[in-house]
Amino acid sequence: MTTGRRSGTLSVIVPVLNEEGNIAELVRRLKAALDGGLPFDVIFVDDGSTDRTPQILRALHAEDPRIKAIHLTRTFGHQASISAGLQAATGDAVVVMDGDLQDAPEVVPQFVTRWLDGDDVVYAIRQTRRASWRKRTAYHLFYRLLVRISAIDLPLDSGDFSLMDRRVVDVLNTMPERTRFVRGMRGWVGFRQSGVPCARADRFAGTTKHTYGTLVRLALDGFFAFSYKPLQLASVFGSAVSVAAFLIALAIVFLRIVHGFPVHGWTSLIVAVLFLGGVQLICLGILGEYVGRIYDEVRARPPFVIAAVVGDTRLPSPAGTLPRG
Repeated sequence: MTTGRRSGTLSVIVPVLNEEGNIAELVRRLKAALDGGLPFDVIFVDDGSTDRTPQILRALHAEDPRIKAIHLTRTFGHQASISAGLQAATGDAVVVMDGDLQDAPEVVPQFVTRWLDGDDVVYAIRQTRRASWRKRTAYHLFYRLLVRISAIDLPLDSGDFSLMDRRVVDVLNTMPERTRFVRGMRGWVGFRQSGVPCARADRFAGTTKHTYGTLVRLALDGFFAFSYKPLQLASVFGSAVSVAAFLIALAIVFLRIVHGFPVHGWTSLIVAVLFLGGVQLICLGILGEYVGRIYDEVRARPPFVIAAVVGDTRLPSPAGTLPRG
């Protein structure tokens, strides 16, 4: 555990995908919030953008070398982009935030103050969220269900917006899994952690890149990466169905022998067969989620591939790309 007051440099990691309308405003607000404090840089991770995002990032770097960029060869996903940024970060403390200004840059100095006073991880606790009621309900249920089934202690309503000490980042960078759920990995490593309540604002410009499909996939990654309970629940459910079927069979035999109750009707038989078939398919689906993740780990493919690096980071420039500057 770290005690006492720290000092050092700060890196801000921002994964972006087609955020040409947000980047300039984000940089302006970050500079306004952080200038005069710790020395800092901002590392954007371009997750295969097809708009003017790459050109804007190069122009910003030309104006201010503190603005840097990692360009990936295609869209690898939000969590892979965060992982690329963590490997690139040079700071003694590293902030992770979204690029749509829903994570307020003005909250970052509060994170830094907590870190300077000794906290190793400081995460945002979302007090309010401006989204449709369906999405708010889905997030509410997801976080609470994940906390209930997870094998580790995960804070409620905390997303990726956070600050991590260099020691925490170094541990995350050594973790080999290909299916990344960074907020869960951040909780798993331990260290001294605390939360800062904040409101999640509206997107500044553009449209969200998180569809319901990507959110479901992220939720499944959280469930299956940090808990065996889905497997245990499948076993419990299967055992309960077996016990219920056995008791029903005993009851039918008893009624037939003692009371002469006639046993007939295909409807109940078909319903029972379909019910058991559904249970088996659900259990196979749960097993398939775990097997698929094992397959990903065995292939050992990297979670991202770098096309170019703009600015000085810990990641090397790929051969054949433009110079860092």
